[in-house]
Amino acid sequence: MTAPAAPPLPPNSSPAPLAAEPAPEAAPATGSPGAGTQPPPAPPPLAPTAQPAPPPPATPETTAAATGATIAQAPAQAAAAPTLHPDAAATASTPASAFLPGPLMLHMPVDVRNLSLALLALFASVALLHWASAVFIPIMLSLLLTTALRPVVEVLRRCYVPRWLGAGVLLIAIVFGLASAAWSLSDGAAQLVDSLPVAAKKVRDSIKARSGASSPLDTMQKAATQIEQAANENSAAASPPRRGVQRVVVERPPFNIRDYLWSGTMGLMSALGQLTVVVFLTYFALASGNLFRNKLLRIAGTSLERRKVTIHVLEDITNQIQRYLMVQVFTSVLVGVATGLAYWALGLENAAVWGVVAGVLNLAPYIGSALVTGASALVAFLQFGTLDMALAIGGASMVIHTLVGNLLTPWLTSRTSSMSPVAVFVSVLAWGWLWGLWGLLLGIPVMMAVKAVCDRVEDLKAVGELLGD
Repeated sequence: MTAPAAPPLPPNSSPAPLAAEPAPEAAPATGSPGAGTQPPPAPPPLAPTAQPAPPPPATPETTAAATGATIAQAPAQAAAAPTLHPDAAATASTPASAFLPGPLMLHMPVDVRNLSLALLALFASVALLHWASAVFIPIMLSLLLTTALRPVVEVLRRCYVPRWLGAGVLLIAIVFGLASAAWSLSDGAAQLVDSLPVAAKKVRDSIKARSGASSPLDTMQKAATQIEQAANENSAAASPPRRGVQRVVVERPPFNIRDYLWSGTMGLMSALGQLTVVVFLTYFALASGNLFRNKLLRIAGTSLERRKVTIHVLEDITNQIQRYLMVQVFTSVLVGVATGLAYWALGLENAAVWGVVAGVLNLAPYIGSALVTGASALVAFLQFGTLDMALAIGGASMVIHTLVGNLLTPWLTSRTSSMSPVAVFVSVLAWGWLWGLWGLLLGIPVMMAVKAVCDRVEDLKAVGELLGD
């Protein structure tokens, strides 16, 4: 019988090769390598892959047929598509400008409870500082003096002078120096106070002589007084006195010189008592040496890192306060020299004494400059007898204190303490409101100590950054 004929192959295809029979396993070679060994059989050839037939060329008839089929399938696809959600439909209809990036927002979770507790603690601290100012002010003054005088005591200790003896001698010398200076200036101050009524009368007469006729302000005051009297007379005539109503005139008590002197004496005794407390606290702090520093190190704990941070904080506080005191001494000397030279050039008597007074009172911000300006202008008017010279002397003092006290001193303080000038001004205002004159003197050193602590404590870093320059 004959085998059936194979089916015809499709065009562009090659006949598949016959499958190769598996080669028999080669027997292990025996004997010498050259005897009876045959080379390994060659691998079978790979079957060629079938190439896909190229698409038929596009003709206008086929293109039209394909387009018609696509158009016919479009309604079916639209019917099978899912319906959009209303929100998705609204989003799809939103213009593209609504998706533009808006302003950047910072997410800062605020713990209301902790913030409220912090504010309450702050208000309570401010109230305590104001209420117990008689206790805190001497302590702050003694710490400030201790920081300023400690280098001198250490120099005396290197010269084999014990701390307790060096501190006592130094404080006694300072107290006697201040007392002698106040005693020497007491006569001049008493004469100035006695001449105040005469000077006030001269100033009033000089102003009237310069103005000549009545000024518009005086005319307006007289007219207002006459109008007020006429209105009172009309109201009294129009309204008859009511029955059972009695006019009561409140009289002020007469001025009692004894009460005034008693209150002044009590204030002076209180100030002297506070100064005595300051002197004794300063002496004990200087005589104790590094006792309180060692106690703070023991309180910090046994951790080496905590002790190093405590040492750095104490050193920063000491260095910043010492630099601040150096700035105050420099600016006070500058104010004294400039004031003395200006008064000498204008012909004021005792110009050198006025320079010393201006330099010492420069330590009290704002109040010291106001006292020097007013007193020097009054003395100039008594000496020269003209209002122009009094204004010239007072203006010179005001210009010097404005340039040095309000411009140079805050800039130098901010440079030496790494505090911004705004923080310096705010500190002076806040502590002046809290403690008065002593607050003006102690506000900046206290804020320097606060900033030194905040810079070394991780949780208070933001406060230190806010106070920094």
